[in-house]
Amino acid sequence: MKLGIIGLPGSGKATVFEALTHSSSAGPKKNESKIGMVKVPDERVDVLSAMYKPKKTIYAQIEYFLPRSVVHGRDNKQDQSFWAKVRESDALVHVVRNFSGPGHTDVTPQSDLNTMNQELILADLVVTEKRIERLEHDNRRGKKYNPEEFTLLQKCLEKLENEIPLREVPELASAPVLRGYAFLSAKPALVLFNNEDDDDQTPGELPTEAAEAHMVIRGKLEQELAQMTDEEAAEFLAEFSITASAMDRVLRRSYDLLGLISFFTVGEDEVRAWTIQKDTDAVDAADVIHSDIKKGFIRAEVVAYDDLMDAGSHAEARKRGTVRLEGKTYKVQNGDIINFRFNV
Repeated sequence: MKLGIIGLPGSGKATVFEALTHSSSAGPKKNESKIGMVKVPDERVDVLSAMYKPKKTIYAQIEYFLPRSVVHGRDNKQDQSFWAKVRESDALVHVVRNFSGPGHTDVTPQSDLNTMNQELILADLVVTEKRIERLEHDNRRGKKYNPEEFTLLQKCLEKLENEIPLREVPELASAPVLRGYAFLSAKPALVLFNNEDDDDQTPGELPTEAAEAHMVIRGKLEQELAQMTDEEAAEFLAEFSITASAMDRVLRRSYDLLGLISFFTVGEDEVRAWTIQKDTDAVDAADVIHSDIKKGFIRAEVVAYDDLMDAGSHAEARKRGTVRLEGKTYKVQNGDIINFRFNV
């Protein structure tokens, strides 16, 4: 799963990317697109690893994508190329400047947020208009086209012309026939208000959209923190009266934003978190591990994480009857610990 980091120039996108991925902007290609894989913090994995003492411990991971910088603007071919790359993301992390300083204009987070959202809508509008024109041209020539696609695109056009992001219209944002368009304004978005080092307050009155999924971060501080050793980081956190890095919360919110959950496999060799979408059937969760397990699926032996913790061991959980056998259509729950029984 990939999240694209976007924002107006000067918002601190690169700073946030470096803080998340513990990377550096140094080098000759610092203005190129960047990708970083980051493990998702999960105390449950830590506890299971301490319990089973495996040879390997593997956390869930998320990929962050920082597109190369461009000057945004209407009718800009380079801008369209930029958005084409962002469309490859499953969700967006929208960084909004909420700090002042040399070279910066007035701090206007609400206005900046609206400006970027309008850019997303405009980029989708261009795609929608071109496709509708193409379908109308095909219709005049007697060429077959999908009437459902045409109807849905017209609905998209109406919403976009009224400056309504498609994520606010679930039947359009999730329509299978429109999936290939990867509409930007339909993607889930997490807004990060990038504050001064000594400011942890949310900006004043926020638009409804931002109120639904937003966080306050101190990007520069977090970037410095990411470059430190564990001992240095502990002292730094204490100095600024911070209990933990905000980046851990960004990672968790990113995971939740994508509608993802984790189930676990445990043993002496490996404790591992596996990533699936909510409401995934057991047989499809098995496929995430290996296609042979799905092919030869018999049963899933399942115990909930909380039940295992209450019992203290898998054997005790079995005695208590909290270890159960589930079939192919069982909806895997967040935190399930599963042993798949299969035969191929």
